[in-house]
This record gives sequence, structure tokens and C-alpha cells, in this order.
Amino acid sequence: MAHNLSTTNGKTAMAYAGEVPWHRLGTRLEQPFTAREAIDAAGLGYEVELKPLQTIDGTAVPMRKAVIRTDSGIALGAVGNAYVPVQNRQAFGFLDAVVADGGLRYHTAGALGHGERIWLLAKLPETIRVRNTDDIVEKFLLLSNTHDGSTALRVYFTPIRVVCQNTLNVAERRSVDQGIAIMHKGDLCTKIAEAQRVLGLASRFFDDAATKIDFLAGHSPTPAQLETFFQTVYPNPENADPTRAQNVRETFHRIFETGIGLDMPGVKSTTWAAYNAITEWVDHHRPTRAKTPEARTSRRLQSSWFGSGASLKSRAWNLAVDMALTN
Repeated sequence: MAHNLSTTNGKTAMAYAGEVPWHRLGTRLEQPFTAREAIDAAGLGYEVELKPLQTIDGTAVPMRKAVIRTDSGIALGAVGNAYVPVQNRQAFGFLDAVVADGGLRYHTAGALGHGERIWLLAKLPETIRVRNTDDIVEKFLLLSNTHDGSTALRVYFTPIRVVCQNTLNVAERRSVDQGIAIMHKGDLCTKIAEAQRVLGLASRFFDDAATKIDFLAGHSPTPAQLETFFQTVYPNPENADPTRAQNVRETFHRIFETGIGLDMPGVKSTTWAAYNAITEWVDHHRPTRAKTPEARTSRRLQSSWFGSGASLKSRAWNLAVDMALTN
């Protein structure tokens, strides 16, 4: 299924507060706004229900149910019998308690596809200043939920570099501490109550991220290291024309030299700049096929946060840390 931004009554299912985000999509709200206001402005007030699943000739499909939007009748996915739907208001309501207690401010909300994935971005009050430079990284929580059975309700810890609005993926390899996941099974209310520890986990996560970011900004790779880094992040395909991969790596080198904010003192020519050459390419330059500019932007957002772009950033992060550790 194509992951375009969802629409409701012909309007893009998205809202934001404050400055226009890099994707320039959605309805602007005055800051701060509540979860209820975000839901209404972004067209996320719909609910879902489970219905028995059957084949086109009427044969019942055992152990499976369809997830249906009640407002449009669109089927969003097929799930097992143990699946418990989490309505959008429930999912967003989870962060309401965190916002009230932790100084969070809602920033952006939206849906993808036909509404099978919804998300809410909330900003923590503190920031990360990279090695006492002018490079600032803001701390966000990204709540995401799906209605197609593909993922749990999850809260990600999401750093965003201010100067270029790149979303960073600084999860360590084999790590399961990037956020909190709540499965769509069992006593959901109890699990949501247990997830109130999210702010404590986020604080530890961002403290660790700040230390590693400073470490990368304190390391300058040799030309050979940089070439190996980009080659490993984006290798030539096996038994296929390497031209596209070579062109991508050339773009990495160009962004490393001239990318947004990568020429500032304390950042230029560092491993931190090399990592951000990857994140800038994923968020702003990676080719995306779609019929309209809005569709291309929304697909890039989906990939950057939840798809192959997020995976590429995570791979680049781990390789960058390895590179900085070599000397």
C-alpha cells in the first residue's frame, strides 16, 4: 500500500504548531495545542472496528478479522483474533498525561495511507548543543500507531537537528530501547499506565545520544575512512549496474562538503558531518516516485521515520560510531 499522507474530506490528514515543518504539509494550529485539537485539525477523529473476514465468495476466514474505518468503510488491514484496536483518541490521550507532567509540547500530527498509520510528534523542552557549537539538536517523542496489525502502539525517542530539520536515528545495534512498544493485546489500559516511565527512559536515551554525538563531532575521518564509510552505507548492488550507487555516494560527498549546517565551525569535516550527509540525503534528496509533490514529500516522510530511510540512518549511525572508534 502506498504510504501517502491520508486525507479526510479532501483535506490532508495532518496538523502542526509553530513554524512550517520541512514537508510544508498540514493545517497550522496556534501553539500549544491539545491532543483533541490535533485530532480534529488533522482529520483523525475516525474510529476503527473489527469485522469477520471472509473471501469474495462468502467463505469465512477463521482466526482473522478485518479492521474497518467506521466513517468510510475502508478496510485498513487484517488481524488475528487477539488483536485489540487502539482508537486514535486513546493513542493520543496517552501522551496527554505525559505532556501535562513533563513539559512536552505537541508539534505535528498526521496519518498515512488510508489512515492505517497515525502519528503525533511532541517536543521535550531541553536541547542538545553539539560540542558547544551553534549546532542544536532538539528532543522529540514520536508516537505511532497502526490499524493494520503491522506494528504495536509505539513511542520513539527522536532527535531532530534544527538547522536542517533532519530526523536522526541514533539507535544502537541490537537495541530495543529506542522507545516503548505496547502490543494490541490483553489489558491495554494497564500497559498504557505502565508506559508512563517513558520520560525517564527518554532522558537516559537522550543523555547517551548527546555523549555519542559529541564523540562523533570530535572525530575527523581521513579521506580513506570517509570513502569506506559511504561505500559501506550504500554499497554497489550485486550482479547489477553500480552507476546509481556510485551517483548516490557522490551526492554523499557533495553534501558532506556543502550540506545544510555542515560547514559551521566544530562540525565541518567531522564524522558528525558525515553522518548528517546521510540524514540530509534521506530527508531531502532521496528520489521518491509519486504523481504530485505532496505525495512525494509524504512518502519521503514515511520512509524517513518508519521505513527504509530510517533503517539507512540507523545503519549509518552505527558505522559512524565504529569509524570514530578506530582512532
